[in-house]
Amino acid sequence: MARRLFWLLLLADLASACGDDSRGDEGTADDDEVDGAAADDADPDTPAEVWECQHGGAEAPDFLKQIGCAADFKALASRPLDASLPGARSVKTVLDLDGGSEFYFQNSNRYPIHHDFVSQHLSVAAGLPPVPDLASFNTDQYTSPDRRFVLGAVTHYEGPDVWAYEIAPYDRASPDMITAAYDAIVENTFLGDRLLFHPTSLTVQAVVEDLPERVRVITTDELYEGVDYQPLNPAQSYGRLRFMTATELETEHVSFRDIVVLDRVPNDISVTLGIITSEFQTPLAHINVLSQNRGTPNMALRGAYDDEELRALDGAWVCLTVGPFEYEIEQISKEEADTWWEDNRPAEVQVPGANLDITELTNIVETVSFADDASGEEILAAIKEGTRAFGGKAANFSALARVEDITVPRAFAVPIFYYFQFMQENGFDERIDALLADPSFQDDPAVRELELELLREDMKVAPVNEDFQQLLLDKLAADYPVGLRMRFRSSTNAEDLDGFTGAGLYTSKSGDPNDPAYPVFDAVRKVWASVWFFRAFEERSYRSIDHKAVGMALLVHRSFPEEEANGVALTDNPFDKSGLEPAFYVNVQYGDNSVVLPPPGVTTDQLLYYYLQPGQPTTYLSHSNLGEEGQTVLSRAQVHELGQALQQVRSYFSPAYSSPDWWAMDVEFKFDGEPGEEPILYLKQARPFGDR
Repeated sequence: MARRLFWLLLLADLASACGDDSRGDEGTADDDEVDGAAADDADPDTPAEVWECQHGGAEAPDFLKQIGCAADFKALASRPLDASLPGARSVKTVLDLDGGSEFYFQNSNRYPIHHDFVSQHLSVAAGLPPVPDLASFNTDQYTSPDRRFVLGAVTHYEGPDVWAYEIAPYDRASPDMITAAYDAIVENTFLGDRLLFHPTSLTVQAVVEDLPERVRVITTDELYEGVDYQPLNPAQSYGRLRFMTATELETEHVSFRDIVVLDRVPNDISVTLGIITSEFQTPLAHINVLSQNRGTPNMALRGAYDDEELRALDGAWVCLTVGPFEYEIEQISKEEADTWWEDNRPAEVQVPGANLDITELTNIVETVSFADDASGEEILAAIKEGTRAFGGKAANFSALARVEDITVPRAFAVPIFYYFQFMQENGFDERIDALLADPSFQDDPAVRELELELLREDMKVAPVNEDFQQLLLDKLAADYPVGLRMRFRSSTNAEDLDGFTGAGLYTSKSGDPNDPAYPVFDAVRKVWASVWFFRAFEERSYRSIDHKAVGMALLVHRSFPEEEANGVALTDNPFDKSGLEPAFYVNVQYGDNSVVLPPPGVTTDQLLYYYLQPGQPTTYLSHSNLGEEGQTVLSRAQVHELGQALQQVRSYFSPAYSSPDWWAMDVEFKFDGEPGEEPILYLKQARPFGDR
């Protein structure tokens, strides 16, 4: 069973699919159906133009001057390079203003970018003016009012069955240029007045009101209304299909061999082999980050929980393939599932060990040590060494604090030593040994969850070493003003490792030494106890991580109880792994409302900020429903300020984490200020995104 419905896509190449049925090259539409729809819209008093296919050969041409049928479109079409919008197939278009206003539909598989095509066919060799190098071409042909080319694409969005003309989000084409290209497509394709213009950013949207009425417009929100499939993490797995509500997840157990279908997006879920939600997610939603860390498929399908075809497979062993443009699910035998699991069991993750020689409460910039001119290898080695004593979050924060022209909260780290001291002095280490040796604990998830809950509750009230208490209170009194609430953030030595980020497994808590409503050591113990969350234990077991090797340090800085906005961002475009459309992805919300664990029904501002493109356009993928309609969480100036900071972070960490493949830093930020003051941008975290 396959569905060809499209939305926000993380592009990925799937090398295989379930069984032998290949579904990757199906046409985008039935030829007769599309041609007939175009004819149905014609004026009954005007003789309908008869369109015929222009391409009849076995091999697709480099270009066509007309597209006479859906087969012509299919011959030239490729998957869109930028798949941040619901996508099917696109054909890139070129209007040559200096070449007699000739119009070309280029073979977008053979020529993935416009420059490739015009350099080959519309340059000196064709008796036309020369085409400059790629950098000059991109600068001039998307911004100059005296440009030679109008560059765009015709995309068929199959879910809502929309044919749209689009230009790049950063294109500064005039209304006359857009109209000329739009008219040329109407005149030279079978689509006729089915063609719509889709503005892909606020920059492009600004010219819409100056377009003539015949250029019909469709907004991104209108496109989304007809889309019901969202591939969050394209991957394949074999597991047992189970239907559950998000509420049931709070009391019932799922196995890491399950693939779950949920009525809505849950705030959390223990490790599974796949997730299907009936509600759309955000790419940085907590469960999607977990899925990416695990390499397991994750998708949304409107109405999935009540889908009759899926319901027919409830309880069965299935193969689920989530592709960037379609999904497939089919029933298999348990023997096939067992064989697949043995062949695809995750590789064991080695924890780098714990450095228990460091007992000093260390200011954050001192937790890792490297020279200002350190190489990428030296920076990475220093972060890894710092992880052994202060955990991955604090070690990466230490490097972040060295980035120029950004603001981070003043912070220090409590080393891992004090967690192990607490566990030993209260006998919790011996208790864990007994649990790990208990067959009922190992074999029964219900027993496991109950015992871990009892362990955490006992940890939350156990005595804390008095010398450590005095040491921490003295540090807070010396470095932070009275009345400032502090945030104690989890930082284990089992996160931000090669092949495993461990994002979202543990908790952070606030405490104030001068406010009995927020006891400091209650916060400390709760963070330490989160090592033994059921979901964290299951995740480590899934990755074959030694539970007793895990230690919890603390990253400590001021709390942000009343921030104006908070969010997470990626320092590159997750919807374009080709690198041709670089952008920052931002997910931001008002106040302290969570962007990764939002309440049911709450939406956030999601945007792509093309910081490196002329004009720095912004494309909003969704809007927060906590503010007024038409309002954005961040002002244009704040988006620019954030973009500057993200560029600094990307440049700084590039020597350590960049690779020939797509990569990004995962950055947590807040805008916070006193009433009446301009909010200040604080960066709170930067870690490499996904497994590496």
